[in-house]
Amino acid sequence: MLIVNIPKEINRFCPKCKKHVVQKISIYKAGKRRGTAAGERRHALRKKGYGGQKFPKLAKPAKTTKKVTQVFTCPECKKKTMKEGIRIRKFELLAK
Repeated sequence: MLIVNIPKEINRFCPKCKKHVVQKISIYKAGKRRGTAAGERRHALRKKGYGGQKFPKLAKPAKTTKKVTQVFTCPECKKKTMKEGIRIRKFELLAK
């Protein structure tokens, strides 16, 4: 799959309202990484000193695509649900 066009709004079941409603679709974006997180500190400690990188840096990435996760927002209760990521080169949201 190369390009997928999906409408910005879709009629979908809301598990909180327990009915079908027209929901908005957006793309999930990971939040900003915190340097104070336990895993981030642990990684920095292992990289510190002689020996350098904890694991080898990849010269060439194996994958040519990224997984895109869709986020559905219910307009009534503002509940957000996610759909499992699909591997796509280009993902477009179309206005209808």
